[in-house]
Order: sequence, then C-alpha cells, then structure tokens
Amino acid sequence: MAGFGDVLGWVKHEVSSRVPKADLDQRDADYIREQLPGLWLLASLYFRADVQGLDRIPADGPVLLVGNHSGGNLPPDTFVFTLAFCSYFGVERPFYQLAHNLVVSMPGLGSLRKFGTVAANHDNATLALKSGAALLVYPGGDYEVFRPSWKRHEVDFGGRKGYVKLAREAGVPIVPVASVGGQEAALFLDRGQWLASLLGVDRIARLKSVPILLAPPWGLAVSDMIPRLPLPTKIAIEVQEPISADDIAGEDDDTVNERVLASLQSGVDRLAAQRRFPVLG
Repeated sequence: MAGFGDVLGWVKHEVSSRVPKADLDQRDADYIREQLPGLWLLASLYFRADVQGLDRIPADGPVLLVGNHSGGNLPPDTFVFTLAFCSYFGVERPFYQLAHNLVVSMPGLGSLRKFGTVAANHDNATLALKSGAALLVYPGGDYEVFRPSWKRHEVDFGGRKGYVKLAREAGVPIVPVASVGGQEAALFLDRGQWLASLLGVDRIARLKSVPILLAPPWGLAVSDMIPRLPLPTKIAIEVQEPISADDIAGEDDDTVNERVLASLQSGVDRLAAQRRFPVLG
C-alpha cells in the first residue's frame, strides 16, 4: 500500500511533467506584431500605462532586467512592461520573461509563450541570455507578488539573490525596473504561506504562497488560480540606471543585491510619491 510520501512524489511528478519545456523558438515575433496595437491600446486605456526610462536599457545584446513584482498571478506590471519593451525596441529583438511553472502551464495561457514567457528556472534563464536576449526576472516571485496590499510600495525579494549569480555567469549587465500600481489590482490580505505548507503545495508545486485576497467578481478568494478581473489600477514603471557587467564581476552577491534593492526602492518611492489615490493613480 502506497504511503503518503509515495503519493506526494507521484503528484509532484505529475505537476512537473505538465510544465512546458523551454523552447525559445515558441516566441513568435509575427504574433506579437499583430497583437501589439490592440493590447497596447488596452494597456493605455485600462491601466493608463506610463513607462519611463526605456532608453537606459542597452540598445542590443543580452541584458538581465530585474523588477519588483506585483499583482498576483495576473501581474499587470509584466503585461505593461512587455508591451512597452516590444514597442520601443521592436518585436524582432529577442525578449523573454520568466514566470512560475503553474502560470506557464495554465490552460488558455499558451499565448504567453508566444510573447516569450518561459518557466522560471536557472537553466531557462541561462539559455535565454546565452541566445543574446533581454530577460525579465522577478526574484521576489510569489513571496513578493502576494504581499499584503498595504505593503504595496515595499520592495522585498525575500532574501533571494540567485539572479546576481546568473548575471555574473552570463557576463551581462543588470537593469532594475521599478513599478507601482500592480498590487492595487486586487486587495491582497495575506500571503498564505502557512496555508501553502498546510496543503503541501510548497512541496508538490514549488508554490510557497496560497494568498487570500478580495477581487472581482468573486469577492473573497483563497488562492489566485481562479480567473478574476484585475481592477483598472494605473501602472507606472521607471527603468533605473544599469549596473555594468564589470561591476557585477568585481563585487560580491550581497553588495550587488543591495544595489539593486536600493535602486528599485528609490524608483518605487519616487513613483509612489506621484500617486494621489490607490487604483486611480
């Protein structure tokens, strides 16, 4: 008779086997070109998208874009920045975004892979940078993206700094990307890390949070896996000054991480000071 450990191992295998393998060729420049005008109009009207500082990103070559993350499993900051990047640099420039395994494998979200979204792991990230692409990562992951909404202007990676090693190994610069507004797309009440542990999904699906939130049309929701309507919050994004590959090579992980966090927090504070009301901006 199978024990609990055997059942847990089987479930974990079934979940991981359904995560699409990273295939950079799934990014479809023609598809992005067709979708970009309509989606950028939606972002401009619904989220009043305001993206500044794109000229600070190196004009070509591989680069690691590191952002603070907000908005749960439907992060409007990623949506807005991806559209802005493709509009500014052109759809032909290779650009990829890392996302949690469950987001990449959710039914109906195959179009994300056409925009360059791949499962978040070190191998996929290395593959993208070695191909010469720009890569957007959110080190805070589900820890940061599900933080309570009253902490919406706090940058918190939860101690994660593996992205520094990634940039050093690839020999690429880091460009911090600060954003505000995303954590107002719903009212996030609790990360639900205790619930993730209780349910075992931290071991099964590498999901450390089962958030509790208020969001239309469901009202109170437990977990963010059920489709919902994000509130029309104003998304403001500001690209910060790059940290060169030489600086990253010459400094330890903690020092580089502290520079990135300080840069992001400064940008978030500046953008937050310009907001008058939640959601409305």
